[in-house]
Amino acid sequence: MSFTADIADYPEGIVLAVDKPYRWTSADVIRIIKYAAIRHFGKKNLKVGHAGTLDPLATGVLLVCIGNACKRAQQLQDHDKEYIARIRFGATTPSYDLEKEVDRRFPYEHITEEAVRTALPAFLGEQEQVAPLFSAKSVDGVRAYELARKLYRAGQTEAIDAAALETLPRNRIVISRLELLDFQAEGAPAGAEAPQSAASSASSRIHVADTSGLGLPEATIRIACSKGTYIRAFARDLGEALGSGAHLAGLIRSRSGEYSVDQALSVEGALALLRNSC
Repeated sequence: MSFTADIADYPEGIVLAVDKPYRWTSADVIRIIKYAAIRHFGKKNLKVGHAGTLDPLATGVLLVCIGNACKRAQQLQDHDKEYIARIRFGATTPSYDLEKEVDRRFPYEHITEEAVRTALPAFLGEQEQVAPLFSAKSVDGVRAYELARKLYRAGQTEAIDAAALETLPRNRIVISRLELLDFQAEGAPAGAEAPQSAASSASSRIHVADTSGLGLPEATIRIACSKGTYIRAFARDLGEALGSGAHLAGLIRSRSGEYSVDQALSVEGALALLRNSC
């Protein structure tokens, strides 16, 4: 497969399902594909965007829209998603994932596979969710992560959760399916926080904490949900429901609407399509 050199041959635009690399931002992916698309189609003002941001420490389906497909970005973003999340219990981080270091430890000896299975059904259906303060949510025209960074730099990590509750509106979300895929009583071996896919210079800015050596229990859960669901917030809430704390140790967006990660292109594969001409 390859594209012709004339973007007019694609009146509906082009949607590429790309498997976003670990430690890349969504903007990293768009920047490199946009450069290749502009060169391929010879159009300097070509629009390229994505349908739904994916966190740097997540991999999986990122929908890249080229040309007129950008007009459908919101429609694509509104579709349901599916994720595979590795949730580690017994410790929290301010970002609820590995971008920040552990700030609090909690009891976890009582967390078993059966305890996790018992807790999951309460999260099914329509519900309200508070997004992490380390997010792109807007508060009076300011991104929430700006407030989070200010508190973090001041060493006020324990104030971050309270600030989220005070400043961020509750989102109505729907979780339609939860499946416990695996449970490990002692989690991953020490030093296991290695990149899950190809790294590059684009990834060097992203910090990754290593909590694998703490010997914490870890659950791998498949989550089918509506748009706007924060899986980091789900990890937080599941930890609290189990009388502990929790954070994401890994995340894959396995599906976005009709697009599956099994069918997604690597960044290199997407670039190859834009280097070749019919």
